[in-house]
Parts: sequence; C-alpha cells; structure tokens
Amino acid sequence: MPRVTRDVIVIGGSGGALEALRSLLPKLPADLPAAILLVLHLGRVSHLSSTLGRCSALPVFDAESGARFERGQIHVAVPGMHFLLHDHDILLRRGPRENLSRPSIDALFRSAAASLGSRVIGVLLSGSLSDGSVGLRAIERCGGVNVVQDPEDALVPSMPRSALRHARVDHVRPVAAMPALLAQLTCEPAGPSPEVPPDIRLEAAIAAQELADMKVDDALGKVSPFTCPECHGALWEIRDGSVLRFRCHVGHAFTADAVLAMQGDEIDRMLGSLQRAHAERAELARQMATQERARERHNLADHLESRAREYEDDARLMMGLIRNGFGTADRNDKTRKAGGDSEGEGNGPTPPDPVS
Repeated sequence: MPRVTRDVIVIGGSGGALEALRSLLPKLPADLPAAILLVLHLGRVSHLSSTLGRCSALPVFDAESGARFERGQIHVAVPGMHFLLHDHDILLRRGPRENLSRPSIDALFRSAAASLGSRVIGVLLSGSLSDGSVGLRAIERCGGVNVVQDPEDALVPSMPRSALRHARVDHVRPVAAMPALLAQLTCEPAGPSPEVPPDIRLEAAIAAQELADMKVDDALGKVSPFTCPECHGALWEIRDGSVLRFRCHVGHAFTADAVLAMQGDEIDRMLGSLQRAHAERAELARQMATQERARERHNLADHLESRAREYEDDARLMMGLIRNGFGTADRNDKTRKAGGDSEGEGNGPTPPDPVS
C-alpha cells in the first residue's frame, strides 16, 4: 500500500495575506507533493488566480464545482461561493455566510478536516479579527497539522494572534520560512485519522446547504439572548474550546468578536442617522422661524429658533459620539474585509488588497 502523506494544504487569510502569498508561492517547489486550496477574505477581488499564477511555481486555477484537485495544483476560491471539499472533489455552494464571508476560511478548513482528516495541513496568514481559528480547531480535532504566520511578521496580526489563543498551533513561522516547512510536512506520513466529531460534520453540512434548521442549532448549542446581525433571528451559542461563537437558524455564523464589531457598526449607522435627522430638524425650524418673523409673529419665531438651537446641540452631541468612536468596539487591528456584490458579499469597510 502506498504511504499516505499530508498532501492537502488549505490556506486562509485576509488583510495582508495577498502580500504574504506573493512571497510564499514563488518559493514552493514545483514538484510539491500536495494540492493547495486557498481562500482569501478580500471581497470581490477579480483575477486573483491569474495574479497569483504570475508569481507561482505551481499552476493556479479558479475553483470549479465538481472538479478533482490534484497534487501540484493550487485552487483559489471564487467570490460569492463557499469553497468546500468532499473527498477529492471540489464543491462550490452558496451556503450561509460565516463572519459575513462567503467564501469562508473556516468553512474550507472544516470541510477539508471532515473529508481528509490527518492528511490536511492548515495554514493561516495575516488578517483581521478571529477568522480561521475555528477552522484550525477543526483540523486539529481531525488529526491534521496547523501552521500560523508569526504575528510579528503579519501586516494585520489579529487572525494569527487569535489562532494562537484558541487553537493548537503546531508551527509558527514568518512567511519566509514557510516554503521549507511546508515541503517538509508534505513528505511526512499522515498517520491515522480520528473519527470526525459530529459537530464538525453538522457545520460542514450547513455550509454545503445540506441542512440548517432549529433542531440542528439545538444540537450545536443553546439559545442566546442575542440576535443575528444579518437576519435578526435568534442566535445559538456554541462553545468550541475557548472560542465563543454563534449560529442562527438560517445558518449565519459568527465569532463573538465579529458580533461585537458588527454591533458597533450598527450603532455607528444609528448615530449617523440621528445626527442627520437633528441637523435637518434644526434647519427646518430656522426656516420656519424666518417665515414667522416675516409675518411679525415674533414670539413664535423666537420659540422656533430656540428649538433649532436645541436640535443643533443634539446634532453636535451625535457627531461627538461618532468622532469618539462611541459605537465602535476596539478598532485595533480590526481591518474589516472589503467589497461585496449586491447581496453584501465581502466583509466590511476596509478596501481590498490591490490586485492588478
């Protein structure tokens, strides 16, 4: 029987990951005995496969549903679809988003772990918030190996730091040291794969649109007092090791820090609406006062001008709250992912990495 090695590398990243890949891919051996499957949370970045192909020693393809991946190839997720694996086949599915992302790093990592177990090498690069930590935990629990970019080497270190807090990380390396490490790991025997935990199978099936309902959510966790930032339905609380995260009955999934950030964004939008409304009321009251004074109704004009000043004070208060980040969670390293189609693909207000 041929020896089974670690022959599937799944890579995820967001802000700063494109620069890391431009350094990593040219240094991988052209005969690498593994397939590479890649998700970047960069919104609707176009021509990513051709951009990476120009700097890669391995051929780079857009992921295609139903295609089989082979050793020595790189397959890149396409916008708007989860990039999933089923045995040696690629599945593209428009399942519920995770942390406002589709494709999702966690969805790819989880499906690879469920399908291929100890053969999987998970690689997490630069990025914001905690995306990828849940997927690395799935790879760990299914017998795979995890590699994380050294946070000191990452342009946006939040994702690597989160992984170090919440997952078992076997190797922490700067990007410059990753090619040699990956070449070594792909030559190692994979070893036996443990039985896939039921919760990993369930969540992989949700991303693949195979099931999602309240009974499934009850199997994953308990009902929380919070509502889904996307559909405003109830959220179920899931305890995944030290990671606190949530899913709704539609299937939208979030880590706790993603929910906190989205709540802050919602407060910012509400404060902006209030500021605009108060400013408009002040202007309208002043116009009414001018009209009443022209009619020599001075008492009414004085009252309207007093109200206009009150509205202006309220508008300034709202603007002060916005400028001071009243609605914003800790913004350090919270570089949200970018872009999106008409349904909101992508992940927030930060511009995407430029792709030529």
